[in-house]
Amino acid sequence: MITLSTHVLDTARGTPAANLCLTLERLAPQPQQLGVFTTNADGRVAGGLLPHEQAIPGQYRIRFEAGAYLRQHGEALPDFPFLDSIPIEFGITVDGHYHVPLLLSPYGYSTYRGS
Repeated sequence: MITLSTHVLDTARGTPAANLCLTLERLAPQPQQLGVFTTNADGRVAGGLLPHEQAIPGQYRIRFEAGAYLRQHGEALPDFPFLDSIPIEFGITVDGHYHVPLLLSPYGYSTYRGS
């Protein structure tokens, strides 16, 4: 069984990134938008991102709407922010849990395969 989750932390504020919008897409083997989500107060998407019936090996992308989130939380950004939409592309090859965290600030981000 394949499961997928994310956790977004606002490292500039030292808090979870609540109310951040993100989109999940499958890029291959067949391109498909799988959902649009908003993080909860803990910076997570309750229930996970990938419904079991859509969980297959393939290439995926989560697009985090960082610019909108940062503006919503009072960050004064230029008209063309350094980070606006952050795409993270990753592969799912075997059954297991895939966790894609995002550590976010106005001028940088980090991700890794979590547990």
